[in-house]
Amino acid sequence: MSIINTLDIVIVNWNAGTQLQDCLCSIAAADRRGVSLGKVIVVDNGSTDGSCEKINDTELPLIVIKNRRNEGFAKACNQGARYGNSDCLLFLNPDVRLFEESLIKPVKFLQYRRNENPGIVGIQLVDGSGKVSRSCARFPKFKTMLQQIAGLDRIAPKLFHGHFMTEWRHNETRRVDQVMGAFFMVRRNLFEMLGGFDERFFVYYEDMDFSFRAKCAGYSSWYIADAAAFHRGCGTSDLVKAERLFYYMRSRILYGFKHFGRKQGILLLITTLLFESLIRLVVASLRCSTKEVTDTWKAFSMLFREVPALADQKGKKRGAQCKSFS
Repeated sequence: MSIINTLDIVIVNWNAGTQLQDCLCSIAAADRRGVSLGKVIVVDNGSTDGSCEKINDTELPLIVIKNRRNEGFAKACNQGARYGNSDCLLFLNPDVRLFEESLIKPVKFLQYRRNENPGIVGIQLVDGSGKVSRSCARFPKFKTMLQQIAGLDRIAPKLFHGHFMTEWRHNETRRVDQVMGAFFMVRRNLFEMLGGFDERFFVYYEDMDFSFRAKCAGYSSWYIADAAAFHRGCGTSDLVKAERLFYYMRSRILYGFKHFGRKQGILLLITTLLFESLIRLVVASLRCSTKEVTDTWKAFSMLFREVPALADQKGKKRGAQCKSFS
């Protein structure tokens, strides 16, 4: 396993406002003893809020790449990664602020826990009140996706586990299926071996898909509890709730096609359009939220227009090297 001496950080920005500058300042202030910071690459995905223009001097080895439009999170991450050549990559959301030991502890873990073959590391994420987010996730099974569509994980969480490991307090270091993409540290050789993130996932599930492919390649994902960072959560996607819901459902269906096969993918698509749409609209109506009803209707209208492209997915392509969960 290769030695880690250098680190590149990739930040994908989309209308993050002052959060981007705060994130960069926290990188500059973080302890970097024992690791050399190669490049900090900001990929701006067609922002209209001037957030990149407001970046002040932080004495970081900074590269800013500006896309004319939003190319998607997965594609922008791959784009940024190509601008560096360090031993390790950290994909960091702009709504994250690092603490003093946020960098050195996960790097040391990758360096010295070689017997466990770690390829991906995440750290504890806390909110403004210091509460630890239960952010790690398990690889989804086909049946758990159907349960999620029906809302069973929210109705009876003790009987039906959801996507995130909410039953675990996130208070100890352990191997997990997937760490949250807001702080996603990965060995560059692994990232390049797997061809980066699958760009068919515009946003959501790209980190889950990558983690699954890493496991198939013999690497593990680890959650580090003795290092932390602040994470606001939904830092910019709150602005586009209909689009957020659409891309979440689209990526979930794509994941189903890719890892479960065409038959299961088609079934996910049908149940999402026919059943989840009805459930979400009823819930929004019961809440007497006109905006939620409008956003939900808009999201499913976008998904319906995507049906021909989704139905054309062949399933189990690119990196499905070991048995998928069903």
